[in-house]
Amino acid sequence: MVTFGERMTMERDDLTTLRSLGFEDDELQELELWEPATGDPSELAEMYLRRSKKKDTLTSLRQQVREMCGHARSESKSIRHLWFEQRSASKASVRREEFEKATGAVATGLSKTLYVYKTSRLSRRGMGQVGLLLDEFDTQKARICVTAERIDSSKSRMILAILSEQAREQAADISHFAKVSITGNKAEGKWTGGVTPYGLYSPKSSGKLTHNPKEYPTARRIAVYLLNRKTPAWIANRLNTEGLLTRHGRKWTDSGIISLAHSVTWAGLVANREKMKDEHGNELDKYHRGGTPLLDKKGHPISLGEGVISFPEHVKISSILSDRAQPGTTIGDRSRGKREIVATLTDILRCGRCKGPMENGGVNYRCQARQRQGESSCKGMSTDRIRIDREIAGTWESHILSLSPESDVIHTIARKWLDYKDPAKERRKQEVTAALESAASRELKLQKEFFLGGGMDETLYDSLRRELSEQITAMKAELKELAKDADLTTLMHPEALALLWNSAGASGQRALLRAAIRKIVLSPPKGRGDRTPLIKRMEIDWIDKDVDETPLDKALAHVQKSRIARAAA
Repeated sequence: MVTFGERMTMERDDLTTLRSLGFEDDELQELELWEPATGDPSELAEMYLRRSKKKDTLTSLRQQVREMCGHARSESKSIRHLWFEQRSASKASVRREEFEKATGAVATGLSKTLYVYKTSRLSRRGMGQVGLLLDEFDTQKARICVTAERIDSSKSRMILAILSEQAREQAADISHFAKVSITGNKAEGKWTGGVTPYGLYSPKSSGKLTHNPKEYPTARRIAVYLLNRKTPAWIANRLNTEGLLTRHGRKWTDSGIISLAHSVTWAGLVANREKMKDEHGNELDKYHRGGTPLLDKKGHPISLGEGVISFPEHVKISSILSDRAQPGTTIGDRSRGKREIVATLTDILRCGRCKGPMENGGVNYRCQARQRQGESSCKGMSTDRIRIDREIAGTWESHILSLSPESDVIHTIARKWLDYKDPAKERRKQEVTAALESAASRELKLQKEFFLGGGMDETLYDSLRRELSEQITAMKAELKELAKDADLTTLMHPEALALLWNSAGASGQRALLRAAIRKIVLSPPKGRGDRTPLIKRMEIDWIDKDVDETPLDKALAHVQKSRIARAAA
C-alpha cells in the first residue's frame, strides 16, 4: 500500500497549475503529466504556456497542452515541468518570471528541449530576444520546439528568426490599432475598458458609465465625507468599523480614498492622463494617476455617462485636499520629489499583532494597517526607530559572518550591492540589450532583402552585413563583461563588513538587509515600559535558513544571470 507521504513525494511540482487549467486526473495520466518525469536531460523537456489576455479560454489552453504533449510523445520526450503565466510578450517593461524559469531550467541542464505552441507565444519582441536565447541554448546543445508551426531551432533557426520578426511586426500593428481605437472612443465619450472606479460600472451594450447599485451608496457616502472635509484616514476607519469592504473584499485604506478623490473618471468624465516615463524619457506601460478632464473642441469636459460626483464637486474635493497639503512632507505634497531614505526596516519589519508591514513614522516604526485603515483593522504598535535599527545592524553582521563564502545569500548580497553602488551599470545592461535586439532585427531584414528581394548589390550586402556583424559581436562582448560577478572578498572579513555597513547609508543598508532577510516580526511589548531586549521580541526570517542546493535552486539562480544576457519580457 502506498502511504500518504509516498504519494506526496510522487506528486509533480506543476500539478496545481495543471489542475487550475481544468485538467482532470484521468486525462493527466493519459497525457503522461501525472507522475514526475525522470531520466536523462536529453529525454526531458520544459513546456511554456502563455496567454496575454483572459479572453484566451481555458479550453484553448488545454488544447495547446494536448498538442504539445502529443508532439513530445512523438519525439520520445517527457515533460518535466509546465510553466504557465498571463503576461505580455511584446512589452520590455513586463517581466515574464515563468518564462525565465523555463529557459533557466534548460540552460542549467535539467532538460534539453523547450516546447511552445506558437512563435508568438514565445516572444513578440523579434529576433533580438529570440536570437540571444538561441545562442544560450546552442552552448548547452538544447533546442526550442514550436509545435503548431513544426519548427525545431536546431534545424530551422532561420525560419524561427523570420517568424519571430513577423510576430514583432504584428505586435506593433496591434498596438497601433488599439491606440487609434482608444483615442476614438475617448473623443466620443465611450468607456475604453479596464477597471471602473468604485461605485460605477459600464454595461457592454452602452459603452457608458452608470451607477453600480451595490457600490454607489457607499461611494456617495465617501464623496459626502470628503466634501465635509473628513480626512481619508478617518473615512477609511469609519467604513472598516462598519464592516464595509472594497470591491475586492479588502479593507479600505487612506490611499485608496485619495485615489478615488483625484479620479476624473469618478466624476463621470473622460480622463486625459500621461504615461509614465523612465529616466531616459521612454514611455512605460503605466499611467500617472488622476489626470485632467479631456476637453472637446469647444473646451468642455467630455462626459462618460454618470459619475459618483459632479465636476464642480470634483474641483471642490481637489481644493480641500490641496489646502490640507503640507510642503516638504508626505501629506499631499506632490512637489517634494523623491525623498531621501532614512528608515532601513521599511517593508521588512512586521507588526506582531496583525503581521502586516510597519512603516516609518518619523522617530518610530508604526503599524501601517493601524495608520491607514484605522483601529478597526489593528490595535497597532510602534517601536523606537533608532533603537531597533541599531539592534538589527549587529544581528545582520553576526549572521552574515557565520555563512560560508559559497553561500547563495553572500552572492545575492554582492549582486544587490553592486546594483545599488553602480546603477549606471544596470542601466547600461538594459541599453546594450535593447541595442542588440535592434541590431539582430536589422541583420535579419538585411538577409531577407538580399536573398528574397533580389535587388541588392552583393558588395553592398557584404559591407552592410559585416558592419552589423561587428556591432553585434561588440555588444555581446560588452554584455558578457557587464555580467561578470561582483568581488565578494569584502564580505568575508569582519572589519571590512562593518565598514561596508556603516558606509552604506540607510538606502544601502536596506538593500543589504533585503538580500538576507525576508521579514522580521516584532512581538508587542508586554506593557508600557517593557524592557525586554528587542532581539528577544524579534522573529527573523532569514533567507538562507532553508537553503538546499538542489538542481532547481541552481535553475532559479540562473534566472538572475540570464536576465543580464537577454531582454526580460
